[in-house]
Amino acid sequence: MPFQPSPAGRRRRSSGGGGEGVPGLTLVVLAPTDPMTRGQLRRMADLARDEGYQVRWEEARGGASAPLQTVGALAGPLRRAERIVMGDPFSRYVQLLLTITRARDLVVVDDGTATMEFVAQLARGERLVRWHRKGGRPGPRDLLFAPVSATARRRLTPRPGRRVEVFSAMPVTETPEGVTVTANDFAWTRARFGPPRITKGADLVGTSLVETGVVDADRYVEAVYTLAKTHGATRYFAHRRESTAKLHRLAGETGLEIVRPDLPLELIARRGPIGRTILSFPSTVVHTLPLALKGTGVRVAVCDVDPDWLTENASPRAQGFLSGVTGTARDVHRLASVASVASVRMA
Repeated sequence: MPFQPSPAGRRRRSSGGGGEGVPGLTLVVLAPTDPMTRGQLRRMADLARDEGYQVRWEEARGGASAPLQTVGALAGPLRRAERIVMGDPFSRYVQLLLTITRARDLVVVDDGTATMEFVAQLARGERLVRWHRKGGRPGPRDLLFAPVSATARRRLTPRPGRRVEVFSAMPVTETPEGVTVTANDFAWTRARFGPPRITKGADLVGTSLVETGVVDADRYVEAVYTLAKTHGATRYFAHRRESTAKLHRLAGETGLEIVRPDLPLELIARRGPIGRTILSFPSTVVHTLPLALKGTGVRVAVCDVDPDWLTENASPRAQGFLSGVTGTARDVHRLASVASVASVRMA
């Protein structure tokens, strides 16, 4: 979450400046507990420092007193900031910090699938709920946090004296009145890294749909096996939230080399080596990788999630949302469902 207490950075950002940081801008990392996510954030923080930015690492979840200490430490900068840039408007931590700020300029920077849902919910005036949880009854913690979430949603609603911008590579179909949407075309990524060395084979990109309770684990493993065998994939780039147990199972049952990226996949792909074909299920990368790899000749192919793969606990709108992620992606190759092939192997 970057803070910008002075207008100098705004002028620099609009002029396309980079490489020397932005005067007055502080990047704040609210460190998670997940080791893989922490590792990627550490590497990204190093990249930001190399570009001349000031980075502040907050152990925001490092114990019972950590949240209170973090909020207390950030309260002053938040109140003084003219601009706040956030990466995840669904985060309860971010929503809590939004209740403190008086910034007149709020920017959501996120290339995740959640951005599509966030903008749609904001346009409809709905409470902010991640797509894979929507449809379920609010739990006790949801009810307790509801006033904070409502305040955050009001903060993220444009009004006279408050500007709201969404900067993302994801497609936005419902734009709330007054919200500015700016497309991320990954120009910095292409200029900073690559071009990559391209191998003859295929790589497969993993997803955390099993971990979020959307897709059945057995069905997912079968689908990965079928895709790898059909397209000759040899490597599996794991999502940072995939469980170690599932990855061990995938390695044993599919023969794929499991790769745990230490940077976001868009940067890994630009650095190379990367397969000539990248296989993926519905996820962020079907939107971002074609932009990051523009002009390299790499083909991104996406396989839809078959309705039979969904768990009984999946959100009622999970299938529609995942189909929308795939259907709105540009410059990707659509693969036929692998359900029939997987079913044969399971038999």
